[in-house]
Amino acid sequence: MANTLAITDANFEEIVNNSEQQPILIDFWAEWCGPCKMLSPIVEELAGEYEGKAIVASVDVDSNPNLSAKFGIRSIPTLLFFKNGEIVDKQVGYVPKAALAQKLDGVL
Repeated sequence: MANTLAITDANFEEIVNNSEQQPILIDFWAEWCGPCKMLSPIVEELAGEYEGKAIVASVDVDSNPNLSAKFGIRSIPTLLFFKNGEIVDKQVGYVPKAALAQKLDGVL
């Protein structure tokens, strides 16, 4: 994911809790996940379109199991919307780009 910021177990707190640029959309995904691969280009587009207004990031659940456990991620893709370090919205599963943009606009 080129435009998205890669979040890991190690840098999560620094990025999410200390970010002055809000909100943050985090896509929890895995390489082997079919719906994740379908959603990935949409998340990339949103990263470009919301540059300067929001941070769009991704977490590889296989490489970062602590974050997946912390947020109870049981199905992927799961997208969490953070504002001021708190989860304010959530989307589980594939949805069209317009639905994600609407949710992101709602937390801007």
